[in-house]
Amino acid sequence: MTNSLKTLPPVIFLVGPTASGKTELAFALCREFPCEIISVDSAQVFREMNIGTAKPDALTLAKYPHHLIDLIGPTERYSAARFCTDALAAMKQITEAGRIPLLVGGTMLYVKALRDGLAELPVADTSIRAAIERDAKTRGWPAMHAELARLDAATAARLKPTDSQRIQRALEVIQISGRAMSSIFSEQTATPLPYQCLALALVPSSRAVLHQRIANRFDAMLTSGLVDEVIALRKQYSLTADMPSMRCVGYRQVWEMLEGTAPQAALRERGIFATRQFAKRQLTWLRSMPEMETLDALDVEMTAMAKARVAEFLASWCW
Repeated sequence: MTNSLKTLPPVIFLVGPTASGKTELAFALCREFPCEIISVDSAQVFREMNIGTAKPDALTLAKYPHHLIDLIGPTERYSAARFCTDALAAMKQITEAGRIPLLVGGTMLYVKALRDGLAELPVADTSIRAAIERDAKTRGWPAMHAELARLDAATAARLKPTDSQRIQRALEVIQISGRAMSSIFSEQTATPLPYQCLALALVPSSRAVLHQRIANRFDAMLTSGLVDEVIALRKQYSLTADMPSMRCVGYRQVWEMLEGTAPQAALRERGIFATRQFAKRQLTWLRSMPEMETLDALDVEMTAMAKARVAEFLASWCW
């Protein structure tokens, strides 16, 4: 390690698909090293959405404080740009206290944005967004995806025809700026993160075992009262199906059941399937991040190996 790198404070990223064991490993690292957790989870930013986001309970948070959870209400929106601002502020605070920022989560867009920087996209325009939504209600999101493919083939190629939120944003950017989002991204200039980074990714060696973990996790959420949580949120807030909070995996499936657009008997199956698809997208993101050091989430020695790697990484710093 060069002297210039030694002068940079250390930061650890711990990422991976849902149900890969990130939280348990993060707690183990906090017990071993002077780490403080920053959540990298686009669902845990919402207040009062606890069960479906697998948010730590009050006792756990008292023992392992988390930054960047419970930031906004369920009717609000949170962006990757705001995450970068909030995360950098938390990292500075943690570092100045002589501790190590440990960024833990599975929202890979946030990880990429923080590490590589963000392109300057135009600010959202509510009138244009509403017009796109009206058009989508008439034509359907697959048709809107086809329109995006005509205008911005590169962006459309990485989105599913049902990914309404991102299709809408890409079309909005085109209408506001007159340019394709992929073109704007191609001109992006990365701003180096002012930290020396260790990036660890938990990737299960068996997809079948991960799927079983996902099923167990969703079953636990249902048992803990996920449906009642969504019912309570609907009573307390003026929510709509297209809000980011209700697009979260699990919440969307419960919402559709409560609206009568999906059968109650299929809730478990649909929730598990959606979570599997989410995990698949997370793994796809990870494959595009060669800087990540991969650990097998199913290896019985995984925790010991992670601790050893962190100890090696930190060996060049004095605390």
